[in-house]
Amino acid sequence: MLQLKAKQTTLRWAAALITVASLSACAPLVLGSAVGGAFMATDRRTSGIQVEDQTIEIKASNRIKDAIGDRGHINVNAYNRWVLLTGEVPTEADKAAAAQAAGSVENVATVYNELMVSLNSSFGSRSSDVLLASKIKATMVDARDVMSNAFSVVVERGDVFLMGLVTEREANRGAELAASVKGVNRVVKVMQLISEDELARKLPRPPANSASGSQP
Repeated sequence: MLQLKAKQTTLRWAAALITVASLSACAPLVLGSAVGGAFMATDRRTSGIQVEDQTIEIKASNRIKDAIGDRGHINVNAYNRWVLLTGEVPTEADKAAAAQAAGSVENVATVYNELMVSLNSSFGSRSSDVLLASKIKATMVDARDVMSNAFSVVVERGDVFLMGLVTEREANRGAELAASVKGVNRVVKVMQLISEDELARKLPRPPANSASGSQP
């Protein structure tokens, strides 16, 4: 079943995600920065790119469905115009067709085709993925030496895919933290690297102290 992953941002929603997954075996999972609300300001993408990524996900999902119908279980995630395909398809031809369809969407920079040629994942596997993703995000929050909202965490059959705009230091630390969570099979970096200087420019600046230059 073709999927568009619903994005959730905070750990307090993790329980709700697990509940949703228990109601639908088709529910995909991605935890990361969301488009909208206060978290839009903490996302390292511009607001325009965030909206464009959502549009890319919708268009890519529709074009994949046109290309291969309901064969397989495909999840589409876009981050800063990079598209990640995860899930299962029955044949190598379907896998190639899905990637081609996603790549035909306007403004897509690149497509990472991580589809597996196999039977669709089970309800139990998808439920486990939901729980695993919430544990990974909790681990990042507890670590305190990375910005957890800088990462979009995609989990498929115990494989973890990390997306985001991060420095090499953050990428390595995020992958290390994800790999430390019990149940993770492997960690795949689908992250776009920026320099430490670029990161500094993206971070919110502290408010100026208006009193610092005042005279008594």
